Amino acid sequence: MLRPRTVPSELADLTDRERSVLACMAEGLSNRGIARALLISEAVVEKHVTAMFRKLGLAQQTDGHRRVQAVLRYLAAQGP
Repeated sequence: MLRPRTVPSELADLTDRERSVLACMAEGLSNRGIARALLISEAVVEKHVTAMFRKLGLAQQTDGHRRVQAVLRYLAAQGP
């Protein structure tokens, strides 16, 4: 019997699609690559990424890379 997949609390505010985009980011895909993998447009990917950054509290900064920070949170939430 399959158990429902639990979502780590750090990622609970993200939609399923945003988590899919984040997983693709963790694989190193560009927005174009994510769009192709998920069969959506690059504009839709950009909207998901923007919403994800907002939900994760990753404000636009001059000294940080939000994409890397988001992926690090994703990987930490996946556990060992």
